[in-house]
Amino acid sequence: MSVRQQEPRGAAPAPGQRAQPNLLFVFSDEHRACSLAGEPYCDVQTVHLGRLAREGISFRNCISNYPLCSPYRGMLLSGRWPFQTGIVDNAIALRAGEFSLGEAFRRAGYRTGYIGKWHLSAHRGDREFVPSGPARHGFEDWQVWSTSNKRHFDRAFTFDPETGEKVRPQGYSATLMTDAALSFIGSRTDKPWMLVLSWGPPHPPFEDAPPETLRLYDPDRLEFRPNVPKEMRPEVKAYLRGYYAHISAIDAELGRLLQKLDETQQAADTIIVYTSDHGTMLGSHSLGGKRLPLDEACRVPFLLRYPGVVPANCNSDVLLSAIDIFPSLCGLAGASVPAHCEGRDRSVSMRGSEAPGPESALLMHLQKTNADTEGAEKLAPLFRGIRTERFTYAVAGDGRWCLYDNREDPYQLRNLIDEPALARSVEALDELLAQWLVRAHDPFPLSEIRQRRSVHGRTIAAE
Repeated sequence: MSVRQQEPRGAAPAPGQRAQPNLLFVFSDEHRACSLAGEPYCDVQTVHLGRLAREGISFRNCISNYPLCSPYRGMLLSGRWPFQTGIVDNAIALRAGEFSLGEAFRRAGYRTGYIGKWHLSAHRGDREFVPSGPARHGFEDWQVWSTSNKRHFDRAFTFDPETGEKVRPQGYSATLMTDAALSFIGSRTDKPWMLVLSWGPPHPPFEDAPPETLRLYDPDRLEFRPNVPKEMRPEVKAYLRGYYAHISAIDAELGRLLQKLDETQQAADTIIVYTSDHGTMLGSHSLGGKRLPLDEACRVPFLLRYPGVVPANCNSDVLLSAIDIFPSLCGLAGASVPAHCEGRDRSVSMRGSEAPGPESALLMHLQKTNADTEGAEKLAPLFRGIRTERFTYAVAGDGRWCLYDNREDPYQLRNLIDEPALARSVEALDELLAQWLVRAHDPFPLSEIRQRRSVHGRTIAAE
């Protein structure tokens, strides 16, 4: 574990801070960690994400255990693994009986809200939403949006919180969601509040980013990661331009949130987090989409600010998993961590303290029945895997698939699964993976297939 900082550690709340801080948890859809400003081969332009990193802590190894929209959201809100909740793919409902993050904070005395993309209902379209009752999962102010990833302008719809009538406002979806969040933040300050804000961008479509941020990027001058094959770069550059333009656009929305906290004098009493549900390949290894154990798909940003408690300008290499977020937010805010949470409370590490981090994180892809395209189904084998500080290892349904040395090969260009010198490392990773499968209530038959060589190994290599 490594923690680097330039300012003193945070400890107890500063004088004048209330015991129960507000919590603003913001996450976007498909923002990979390697597409943060300052990362190698990255041209993205952001201002406010940089400010958040300077004023708080950045976890460089935040892992989406299941890099897909609904399974991530299921873990975030329930604190339980996909096989426990049944959310093993997209378009599967979070059962009303799950004890959620919203309910945990509501019972702790918080006013709770959820605004933005939901993606935890069994049906697509406007039938999936119930604007009252247990489907709110403890969120008193529940403004969920649908079709926000079909187009980001003028297409998404939400519901009137009083009548349930469908409303289709005009504009950029992230801006409209932020407008609602600003109203929530400024409406009452008589009790602590917890708000989850879920933006749709930078998820595709990439071409409909706001014109003012598209103008920031010349597609012919963009850099590419070394694992994007040269023959693919002409095709990828237009997508990359739109992807960066969406990130710049949500960065501007983050700036509005930070300004509102400053204007309402709530910044010192508010924990703010920015992260994402998963990443995206964008041509790396000749692939698109997610549902993969590779860094572009499963490593995401995690920036956290809590003045006086979390140290400023701090970087942490602790492995932080999606399954850990629910208990860690409770621990950081001083709320009780429910006993059902399968993850670990990492709030000590979030406060910048030296604490032993986990040795590994579990990676998975359990089902692809609801993959959006035929191509996605072909390019995304089902797998279980492990991410450690050094290695990424995965076993597909037909055998051992891939092994990458992230320390020596950060772009994962060389699959070492058949390297004799690493045979003992593979055996040790198998043992770690077996332990994780038990913890995750996962019936994957690792012992039966790990001696086979997966045919998928040949597909994960850059040319």
